[in-house]
Amino acid sequence: MPAQVQAAYTYCEAVTATQARNFAYGIRLLPAEKRQAMSALYAFSRRVDDIGDGGLGPDAKQSRLEDTRDLLDRVRRGAVADDDTDPVAVALADAARRFPLPLEGLDELIDGVLMDVRGRTYDTWDDLREYCRCVAGAIGRLSLGVFGTAPGAPEAARAPEYADTLGLALQLTNILRDLREDAGNGRSYLPAKDLAAFGCADGFRTDTPPEGGDFAGLVQHEVRRARSLFASGYRLLPMLDRRSGACVAAMAGIYRRLLDRIARDPHAVLRGRVSLPGREKAYVAVRGLSGLDARTVSRHLVRGRA
Repeated sequence: MPAQVQAAYTYCEAVTATQARNFAYGIRLLPAEKRQAMSALYAFSRRVDDIGDGGLGPDAKQSRLEDTRDLLDRVRRGAVADDDTDPVAVALADAARRFPLPLEGLDELIDGVLMDVRGRTYDTWDDLREYCRCVAGAIGRLSLGVFGTAPGAPEAARAPEYADTLGLALQLTNILRDLREDAGNGRSYLPAKDLAAFGCADGFRTDTPPEGGDFAGLVQHEVRRARSLFASGYRLLPMLDRRSGACVAAMAGIYRRLLDRIARDPHAVLRGRVSLPGREKAYVAVRGLSGLDARTVSRHLVRGRA
């Protein structure tokens, strides 16, 4: 590997280690080449997210996002040289040469962040699912391009579908976890139909739920939806090799535990960000590497309980 490319991957791995509070635990379980490629995907995605969450005005954000799309097009055309000054572009271009990455998924990510910039709201779950597929489902499909499927894996043709669905489960968990923060920033992700059904149409911006609304019922409704998505998405695990499966089991396992915490105390999301301590994340990652989580999921699938 040329020194410039190795340096670019080192930069992306540093971004992943410092910024990916949950995903980093799973990515560490991969062999070096896959770990580097996943770090390149994360660093590019982090750049897109940071533009959307930054302090620029909407017009400036849209311009920056279109510039990033132009960069992605250069990667797609093989027009990024190893000595390019942008380490994320160099690493992503190399990863795209090594792995069958569906780079259109990064276009979808940019489309999803543009929805945020334009202040889009969502009337129904079908509307929100479109957003989740852009910002998370697409990342699942891109990650599958790095993981590949194990030889002889059953239902391998459905692996992209399951990877996409697992991304939706993670994103819906994110939305629940960040409910208060997003509301404080003027963003609303939960479907308006669901908010109205539980008497929460006026929203929530403090540490108390809307007066007269069934906030706990709303959260539990979304938790059930997320759990159903996890159950379908977990069908990806038996299709992956051991270390790729461990990576996915660790990342999904951390978010599933977050979801369980939210389910036990729905009002916690109004008091602050629900999170897991580092030692618990490490424990989930070790279980994933040992295959315990994958075996547990497989047993639940057989019994129809996942």
